[in-house]
Amino acid sequence: MSDSNRERILDAATVVMQTSGLAHATTKLIAKEAGFSEAMLYRSFADKQEIYIAVLKERLGGLEDPDDLVGRRDVDENLVDLTRQLIQFYVRTFPLSASIFGSPSLVVAWREGMTEKGRGPRSPVKVVERYLDGEIEIGRLDRDTDAFAIAALLCGSAFQHAFFACFDGLAGVPAEQKLAERLVSAALRAA
Repeated sequence: MSDSNRERILDAATVVMQTSGLAHATTKLIAKEAGFSEAMLYRSFADKQEIYIAVLKERLGGLEDPDDLVGRRDVDENLVDLTRQLIQFYVRTFPLSASIFGSPSLVVAWREGMTEKGRGPRSPVKVVERYLDGEIEIGRLDRDTDAFAIAALLCGSAFQHAFFACFDGLAGVPAEQKLAERLVSAALRAA
């Protein structure tokens, strides 16, 4: 499949997933939105989960590569940026992903499929933890720093504030920069 066809599929999938939610975004709807047959989708993607992963990575943005951040700027500054990226990521993805929780069987299917692909909701925590572990490794953070606890605190807080924004019908979290700074400060003091 050509790159332009793949791009059309991802554009269509983004629209369908944002308007219908993940549970109702069928490959048939995505194909129709892209102007292709379902068979054409399966030439580039194994299944809807693979399309979803590509939409997340290529259309909705994610987190900076933690390996690129280690040793760069101040640790606090990097964590604030990562926390802002988390907030933005969760605001963009919550409306897509939340719909699967309406069906226990759908949750099971997605859990199994995403686990098989090495993906899932724990991925952001692992990214932030990997960054912190890198900073510990080069000595910019104390050896006794609890990287997992800091990562979990930041990801959980970012998720909750994104949920609040989505629930309130907002396109983003108000005072996002200030919130990220406060969360990082509190997480580093707590750990």
